[in-house]
Amino acid sequence: MKKFQTRMTAWIAALAVAWTLAGGAAAADLTEVIPIGRTAGIKMESQGLMVESIDPVTTAVGEVTPAKQAGFQEGDILLRVDGQEIDTAEALQKKISLSAGKTMEFTVQRDGKEVKLSGTAVQDKSGVYRMGLTVRDSVAGIGTITYVDPATGQYGSLGHGICDGDSGVLVPLKDGSLMESSVSGVVKGVSGTPGCLQGDFNLQEDMGSVEENTLTGIFGVLTDDSYYAGKEPVPIATADEIQTGTATILSNVSGEEVREYTCEIEKIYGEGGEYDRSMTIRVTDKDLIAQTGGIVQGMSGSPILQNGKLVGAVTHVLVSDPTRGYAVQIEKMLEEMDKIQ
Repeated sequence: MKKFQTRMTAWIAALAVAWTLAGGAAAADLTEVIPIGRTAGIKMESQGLMVESIDPVTTAVGEVTPAKQAGFQEGDILLRVDGQEIDTAEALQKKISLSAGKTMEFTVQRDGKEVKLSGTAVQDKSGVYRMGLTVRDSVAGIGTITYVDPATGQYGSLGHGICDGDSGVLVPLKDGSLMESSVSGVVKGVSGTPGCLQGDFNLQEDMGSVEENTLTGIFGVLTDDSYYAGKEPVPIATADEIQTGTATILSNVSGEEVREYTCEIEKIYGEGGEYDRSMTIRVTDKDLIAQTGGIVQGMSGSPILQNGKLVGAVTHVLVSDPTRGYAVQIEKMLEEMDKIQ
């Protein structure tokens, strides 16, 4: 493995522009894929700027909130200022700083529709014009690749979407890529506090694309086959083949090693389940519990196998009990991948 350059801490979303994946069999036609269970670094640039918070600005005469007065809401996607596209937080602050107190027109995306807002920046105590907006233009972290179609390199990962942590809105994807990673440490989960994986990443070379961010995971193409070369595919379980009872999780919680750990599928929600919460699972493997406490951030996407078939992927941990969490049925991930063929 190449030397890793940067360390990051895992995130898990509790966190779309449709692009075209490489050609191949439709996901709905797939009968087998290779389960992965290996972590990867994920970096994404958003399409527009996501409004994370609306904050007061401290001026010479007290606190004011120009963004709130203009009608901004957390979760808005800021697309344009005075008709000019803005794609970085730095570009936004520069535009606001140069406004000199003149009224600006903001175009935001809200609930899938474009909304026009008008607002005027105010000077803070240092004389800099501000709107009182905290925005995000990119995200980065660690997650687990669930599966890959060896014929095309198309993969699914996470089992849930990457969302804004406060508003829960899906981050609209402009561009994204995967980086090779190695797990360098674990913050163990305890009741009331989710744990997380810590990873080292090779920022010098991408190993795949992120081409879609959806409610059931992120999808793209692995351009480097090192994660799955020589591995055998397994059958995909249909919804009626999944049973409560013993199963296994493939996960990477140390270095680059992927191990199989025991778990129990406690409940299956079927069609009534949410996008990323179609099963309740409980970790029973003593080694995994000793090392991580159970499910931790960064394990999202870890494939779940039962009776020799891929049945789903880990998505969330229960904060009150890190040995328990949720999983998505594999068919739901494949259905989403099929939409972006």
